[in-house]
Amino acid sequence: MLTNDPTSTPQKSTSQQPASDRKEPLHQYFLNALKEMYWSEQEITEGLKKLQSAATHSKLVQAFKKHETETREHVVRLEKIFEITGEIPEVRKCPAMESILKEADEITALLPNASATLDAILIIAAQKVEHYEIASYGGLVALAETLNLSEAAHILQSTLEEEKETDLLLTELAENRINDEAGNEDEGDDEEQ
Repeated sequence: MLTNDPTSTPQKSTSQQPASDRKEPLHQYFLNALKEMYWSEQEITEGLKKLQSAATHSKLVQAFKKHETETREHVVRLEKIFEITGEIPEVRKCPAMESILKEADEITALLPNASATLDAILIIAAQKVEHYEIASYGGLVALAETLNLSEAAHILQSTLEEEKETDLLLTELAENRINDEAGNEDEGDDEEQ
């Protein structure tokens, strides 16, 4: 019941409307963000192939391969969420992710091939992608919970955890091996001059 009493608080509806009937801005934003992540995950899959080809350290190549497999699963999960919300899977270009991926391509094109320095830069480029995904999926989990889409929230949370794990693995590779090797390459360059 609606009231004009300014001290009353609105009650949250516990019934879930069909997705097609929901037109409120928060729900529309949620759907648009899903579409952007759907586009992003497909683009990231292609980007991970490039990173695998460019990387020289075997553990880094393995990390990129593993994440490519996970990213393909992220696409399937997003399709499941579209199904849950009664929507047809649809892509919407994500300008932020497009810029991050473009920057990664430009940076790697400028670096010497087959070097620890390239591997160190590839990790940074990949982590920029991961951090954007972590922020996006974290927000989507919260929105799904707010919209009473608990199954979607659970699925999104699984993806969020995998993105965090990938970021931690990349940090570990950088800090425990690759950055030192890249630093040693730089020292060798200084000695030659």
